[in-house]
Amino acid sequence: MGFLTDTTHLHITTWVIGIVLFLAAAFMARESKGRKIMHMVLRLFYILIIITGLTLFIEHSSADAMMYGLKFLFGIVTIGMMEMVLVRSKKQKPVTMFWALFAVSLFVTMFLGFLLPIGIVLF
Repeated sequence: MGFLTDTTHLHITTWVIGIVLFLAAAFMARESKGRKIMHMVLRLFYILIIITGLTLFIEHSSADAMMYGLKFLFGIVTIGMMEMVLVRSKKQKPVTMFWALFAVSLFVTMFLGFLLPIGIVLF
């Protein structure tokens, strides 16, 4: 399983594609068939994001278990908020709070990811 844990490239690729698919699906027409298909593909990417993140967590959490645990938790919350935005907007319910929670959790997840030892050095 070295290809999953040697670098973060696969994990970063999956979450970047996931965010792009999420934004595309979120701004599509509510009742279009394309949105439904895109939502199903996005759910596949949720699973890929979780699998790649879990393998990195298992491999590297001994370095700083609490911070990696927080990043994993915020990553799951981010995925949850993405799903809530799509499902609630389809049902034509208010989604403003979920957009805000998505933005905050995404920021915290990315901040922790870049801050941790196997992340990209930005600051």
